[in-house]
Amino acid sequence: MGKVDDNKKLKMNTLLQTAFDLFTGKGFAKTTVSDIVNQAGLAKGTFYLYFKDKYDLRDKLIAYKACQLFDDAHKQLEGTEINSLEEEILFLTDYIIDRFQKQQSLLKFLSKNLSWGVFQDAVGTGSVVSRQFYNHYRNSLVKYNVNCENPDLLLFTLIELISSTSYNCILHEKPVSMEEYKPYLHKSLKKVYEVFVSVQD
Repeated sequence: MGKVDDNKKLKMNTLLQTAFDLFTGKGFAKTTVSDIVNQAGLAKGTFYLYFKDKYDLRDKLIAYKACQLFDDAHKQLEGTEINSLEEEILFLTDYIIDRFQKQQSLLKFLSKNLSWGVFQDAVGTGSVVSRQFYNHYRNSLVKYNVNCENPDLLLFTLIELISSTSYNCILHEKPVSMEEYKPYLHKSLKKVYEVFVSVQD
């Protein structure tokens, strides 16, 4: 059973990665299901075991790529010495911005959909972001004695701000470059954080 599950996961991941390469290379509108399965080296019937159509695949791919990004960010965070949730947020912000600067195709694909992707069910796992990252976030609220009435709304707001400003500042350098904007983004994130939380003594 384990091998069967591993094989299914491998095929799904192959379809997702192939679709990402084609969507960011050819464009979503010009990419067909046939293009995806041919490049993935899989039968068309296999595609429909996992996805209803190209649009269903795109939606799951947004969630999948958002999960990958936050999984990677979480791994980097685990190796740091940080003493507050606010510091964690700023560290993760800088990590995500750095990834977007290096992988602009990822930024273009996720663009306005990063926060939506984060809160979707990624490829049927029932995960929010990555479950590991999300659990870490919720545990950090407790660890640092942070009182937040709506943690999901805080996370949504932070991600929306990071993703929309990254899109404009990295891809278009408008109104300024990301490097120029980053100090203001940090200050803005701190203010958003203050709106949502209070620290218990």
